[in-house]
Amino acid sequence: MQTTKIVIAIDGFSSCGKSTMAKELARKIGYVYIDSGAMYRAVTLYCIDNDLFENDTVNESELQKVINTLQITFKINPESGKPETYLNGENVENEIRSMRVSDKVSQVSAIPFVREAMVAQQQALGKQKGVVMDGRDIGTTVFPNAELKIFVTASPETRAQRRLDELQKKGSNVSFEEVLDNVKKRDYIDQNREISPLRKADDALLLDNSKMTLAEQDAWLIAQYNRVIEK
Repeated sequence: MQTTKIVIAIDGFSSCGKSTMAKELARKIGYVYIDSGAMYRAVTLYCIDNDLFENDTVNESELQKVINTLQITFKINPESGKPETYLNGENVENEIRSMRVSDKVSQVSAIPFVREAMVAQQQALGKQKGVVMDGRDIGTTVFPNAELKIFVTASPETRAQRRLDELQKKGSNVSFEEVLDNVKKRDYIDQNREISPLRKADDALLLDNSKMTLAEQDAWLIAQYNRVIEK
């Protein structure tokens, strides 16, 4: 039985399927999947439930007083086999996916001291290793010493089509041009933001999944994992 455990960091552009591949990889190798986005959603939920929003503005001074008391963890649901998010010991998985959180998470995640606190918690979660985490700055800021780093990309057109398919399944009536424009804007913002901009770590493996099937992608990921483990 394999006893060596490592940290796997998956970064990349929006709509590349990072979360899907990270969850599937974690499931196959028996690792914990850490949803970095869910952590920012949990902080947002706390702000909403504790009246730290004044209209659309976060009361940063009050949030800063409590940010280090917010403990966010992940546990596997034994029935679904999927990780769920806990805030201070309470399961908040469903609440953090609600529209009331989605509408405000961008304001919260942009606050520098919130990002610092979440990075610290993410690093603590990875100390025991055996984790897969995806995001924008995992291999560069959160786990710069991760044993396996993967940077995922695909053409803007491919990513826009994937995103459009998702939105249409949910009943959204948007055009390909609108989605493509949004993808390109997000790319620019992610790469040019002041705090932890999106960039490929020097030692990250590049995965362009523009023309890959999910099966091909999963096989590639497992091969990279095995290569590192067997060193």
